[in-house]
Amino acid sequence: MKFLPFASGLLLLTCAAFAQPPAQPATPAAAAKAPAGPGLTLTTSAFEDGAVIPDKYTQKVAAPVSPKLEWSNVPANVASFALIMHDPDTAPQKKVEDILHWMAFNIPGTVRELPEGMPATATMPDGTIQAKSFRGAVGFMGPGAGAAGPYHHYTWELYALDIKLELTPDATRADVLKAMDGHIVAKAAVSGRFHR
Repeated sequence: MKFLPFASGLLLLTCAAFAQPPAQPATPAAAAKAPAGPGLTLTTSAFEDGAVIPDKYTQKVAAPVSPKLEWSNVPANVASFALIMHDPDTAPQKKVEDILHWMAFNIPGTVRELPEGMPATATMPDGTIQAKSFRGAVGFMGPGAGAAGPYHHYTWELYALDIKLELTPDATRADVLKAMDGHIVAKAAVSGRFHR
């Protein structure tokens, strides 16, 4: 009789122990997820993102050159890059979608920069193809917003693709966008402002 309370207490403790679910081993799904790393990043040493574009890259000079562009944090399995530079602020004035200033595609997936002053060559030795700008000329067309209006925002958009595009230098922007559809792995952009 003396051991009955002790035994009952033991029984209660044992039941309480069994009432709790056993500890589960950690699984990848239950483990805390590591914070996502930075995505594809596009930069230029020519000016800060969103800042005024220096004159040497614009139509304020007789022969503007393209700025150096660099990118990092490239995801795996990128076969090529496509670059589109445009001025959406001109659209209401020109009654067009926007003004295409530069377009290059099939930039090799191993490349991480375009040098300053890209030559106006349709097909580069590494396979990069430069198409025609709004004016119908191959290569870079510098910003040229008039002095009378506000600053225009010029945007360089870099697309990381899982394929090379089966297109020629005669491809239009619409052709490139259509060919890229469903193959964009990542996108980055940098922009600058200009008016004369």
